[in-house]
Amino acid sequence: MASAPLGDSLETAAAGPAPATPGLTLVGVGPGDPELLTVAAVRSLRQAAVVAYPVAREGAEGMAAAIAAPWLSPQQRRLPLLFPMVAEAAPRIAAWHAAADALAAEVAAGLAVVLLCEGDVSLFASSSYVLLALRQRHPGCPLRLIPGIASVAAAAAAGAWPLALQQESLLIRPTPESPAELEALLAQAAASATVLALLKLGHRWRWVRPLLAARGLLEAALFAQRVGWPDQQVAPALALPAAEQPYFSLLLIRQGWPAVLP
Repeated sequence: MASAPLGDSLETAAAGPAPATPGLTLVGVGPGDPELLTVAAVRSLRQAAVVAYPVAREGAEGMAAAIAAPWLSPQQRRLPLLFPMVAEAAPRIAAWHAAADALAAEVAAGLAVVLLCEGDVSLFASSSYVLLALRQRHPGCPLRLIPGIASVAAAAAAGAWPLALQQESLLIRPTPESPAELEALLAQAAASATVLALLKLGHRWRWVRPLLAARGLLEAALFAQRVGWPDQQVAPALALPAAEQPYFSLLLIRQGWPAVLP
């Protein structure tokens, strides 16, 4: 007998999800579009009694929570976790420890808990710090990780832009802090057939654009901001003026192509 379509199975889960085993699941919710959540992510969300998510300040909704909202129900308890966006180490470490303790307490009470993470749970993710804190402070806490679509992959798909081909390497990292650092990175990438995915572009675009223009790399590079959100912008880097861009913007740079292509 043919299996039920995915939509039917998710509707059934919404009507009456199967009881979940107590534990914590770190769920990657993708970069912005609720439709990009995996089947495993949606099923985990539907079964959770407690939905935790990071916020940058008290009272904020949180981007991960906004992405997952269509898949949640009013009966689920929300647990915002404060992760301050500061440079100092001490407040961030204290926040990670507090989050780990709060999540472990919910699991110890016999509840199924999810921690939402924008993008993927392992790539420059706030959930990774909680994971490390849990291993240190609560090693017996049952854990599961569900990967999510990263903004780099979503941007490449939106721009029909192949991320890596054949023997190419792919380097994903924050945008360098200075022109000299970027110059050195571009030279290394060109010599090693490495495609660059530069995150957290933001205000650096003011000097990154003219640097790429001088190297003739603007037209082939792909710019993306707020991937997966209604105001998403994905375009050749040439189309963007040299002005400050949002924090959640990125750049994909390829300086050459493999010898064998269609």
